[in-house]
Amino acid sequence: MKKRLLILCLACLGMINNGLFAQETSPRKVFTLDEGWECRPITTVNRKAPFTPVTIPHTWNTSYIEGTTLYERKTVVYQRPLEVTKEMDGKRLFLYFEGVNSAAQVFLNRRTIGEHLGGYTAFCLEITDQVKKGENLLEVWASNAYRTDVLPISGDFNVNGGIHRPCHLIITGQDCITPLFYASPGVFIHQENISRETAGINVETHLSLKNKKQGLKLKTTIADASNKIVASNETGISGDIVRQPIQVERPVLWEGKKNPYLYTVTVELYDGNQLVDRMVQRTGFRYFSVDHEKGFFLNGNYLNLYGFCRHEDAVGRASALLPEDYKMDMELIKESGATAMRLAHYPHAEPMYNLSDENGIILWTEIPMCGPGGQAFTGFVDTEGYKDNARLAVKELVYQKFNHPSICFWGICNEILVSDGKRFVEYDNPIPFIKELNGLYKSIDTSRLTALATCVDQSYYLGCSDLIAWNKYFGWYKDAAPSASKFFDDCKKSSQRIPVGVSEYGGGASINHHQWPLSMEDRADSHFHPEEAQTFCHEGNWESFMKRPYLWAKFIWVFADFPSYMRQEGEKDGYNDKGLVTQDRKTKKDAFYFYKANWNTEPMAYITSRRFIHRMSDKTDIKIYTNLKEVTLYLNGTKIGVMKPDELKRVIWKNVQLCKGRNTVRVEGKNGKELIVDNCVWYCLGD
Repeated sequence: MKKRLLILCLACLGMINNGLFAQETSPRKVFTLDEGWECRPITTVNRKAPFTPVTIPHTWNTSYIEGTTLYERKTVVYQRPLEVTKEMDGKRLFLYFEGVNSAAQVFLNRRTIGEHLGGYTAFCLEITDQVKKGENLLEVWASNAYRTDVLPISGDFNVNGGIHRPCHLIITGQDCITPLFYASPGVFIHQENISRETAGINVETHLSLKNKKQGLKLKTTIADASNKIVASNETGISGDIVRQPIQVERPVLWEGKKNPYLYTVTVELYDGNQLVDRMVQRTGFRYFSVDHEKGFFLNGNYLNLYGFCRHEDAVGRASALLPEDYKMDMELIKESGATAMRLAHYPHAEPMYNLSDENGIILWTEIPMCGPGGQAFTGFVDTEGYKDNARLAVKELVYQKFNHPSICFWGICNEILVSDGKRFVEYDNPIPFIKELNGLYKSIDTSRLTALATCVDQSYYLGCSDLIAWNKYFGWYKDAAPSASKFFDDCKKSSQRIPVGVSEYGGGASINHHQWPLSMEDRADSHFHPEEAQTFCHEGNWESFMKRPYLWAKFIWVFADFPSYMRQEGEKDGYNDKGLVTQDRKTKKDAFYFYKANWNTEPMAYITSRRFIHRMSDKTDIKIYTNLKEVTLYLNGTKIGVMKPDELKRVIWKNVQLCKGRNTVRVEGKNGKELIVDNCVWYCLGD
């Protein structure tokens, strides 16, 4: 079980590059604590009972309890040896956990060293005075049991228990840039005056000084993408917080997908001429705004924000994701052509923020203050335990993610309901506390905008945040998709000039369910979710949204299918199937290609309903999604015709006659000299 810890430098930890992990030449060292762990339920009290070896990140919720849509919400004990070597003499040691869901108690040699409530933000504990030379026993008790003093207390997703994100041992000198300030990098790059002529920033560094002697200084440099230093500041240290104003002339701005340009900010702590500690942060310089009439602007230019809500989930791993999982999702997001993403409904792991910085994806990120929507119970209780945990979540989210240029919006809550006198009945009134959290966000970070998502009358929430957004499923729950136009126009008129956006929209689909002609109805509780119904919803909604630039963002629910214990609908109970890709990421649904045609300029043509292989009717519409100027359709080698796409990038041939038996469908079009082709095969079983 024993395994010596492996020293990792920043380059090795690119997936978690949040600045806590400095360059190899820094006196700061980082050991990864991924292997050598074992675990067992806390209910196993027999001292001789075996432990199960595991690798971190880990969760015990990779599947449901057999025969149910329930998953285990319990407490599990993790343990591993922690070896302290001679090289660590005179050093300071910190345990850094990126995420333990949902409550963690940490012990060293069976002595308590700390606890943390909340599974989606990092926490850091100093263990310098608790360790002994040689082998120590590190224990973590992780619990995802229901409790009202840990967010979330409800929501349409599973709360996976365990050490579901990486953890590390950080070793520094006696004086260091502190990792203890809300488990942040300890370095905050305030963008105070950004323009194309100059970038005026203020670098705030938090120190932990044991010696507090004369001669300490802080040197901060800013390097461009070619690693050329473009600005610097050297300051003597007189306290635990140092602020260094720095100006970069003629900066290259971070322009989203157009040019996600990143600078490197290096903060070095010196004792005289001796380097004591180093912290590295990447950031991009940008400014942005949202207009009630015109929408979102990045660096003075309009940018249409559209994309996905995303959950952390992978088949067989649940929320204990690996680097390849984040990269796969980002590649699919890029393929769709999305410009933005909402990280629902909790702070996501560091790799997704880094990938968004690098690829120019604008982010809305939020704390786990989410409600049950139309389900029973509540997402808010007016107790100090609950409110303290929400306040902590805000501070940890903002301080830990402060330097990411991709983040433009801090999310306060999702569907924390107020009684509307119709369908929804509140427990406690959340409005005063929502306003308090809005103020807390603003007190920490004045540079970004706050947002919240509602599914009830927005008038309750006006004044609670800078922006308002709606979770509305036109075309899926009773109302037809075209009614979205009137609804959002009315919202804009009554919003008191607070910008209005779309935080969720869409519909469910199984890639094994198909129907033609399509019969739309309220499918909320149906176990039949044809893929054609999902595309109907998205086409209708996007037709409304694309004509309304005042909608500051449009977020699809959801990027990929994911487990949700409360769902009793669709092909498989316990899953939310509103994803545009399947949970395993192997299949992109038709709706994915609808948006690819509308959002991505890469030439494409795609035959919809391609998985509707066996058909009883001998007549069907054939619909193509394409961004080509025109396409030609062939059926069984015979040319059917040439058509140009409509404004929604659709080409539809009506009532095409199929042959009995096997039918080959082919569409082709040209992009210059390049021939773009798509094919599929259908079988007509009817007369």
